Amino acid sequence: MPKRKRGITRDAASRREAIRKRERRVVETEEERSRRLATMAQRGQGRRAEETEEPSNSRLSDMAQRGQERRAEETEEQRNSRLAVMAQRD
Repeated sequence: MPKRKRGITRDAASRREAIRKRERRVVETEEERSRRLATMAQRGQGRRAEETEEPSNSRLSDMAQRGQERRAEETEEQRNSRLAVMAQRD
């Protein structure tokens, strides 16, 4: 029988880190939040700018499929609400 590891396992450590991040977000100011989200968006743009056509097509295909699945599962009320929002934008 293998020996049990002592101390914090990797899962527990990552769980604690996630909790700490959530706690930090609760007390962050609007300016800090905006800066954090802008940084995340910039990183995403950088990754997308570097990706080749194949991963880009795959990512866009996945997004389209998730959208179709969401729409297939939505209720009539949710659909009407979504369409009303779209109509207001025009």
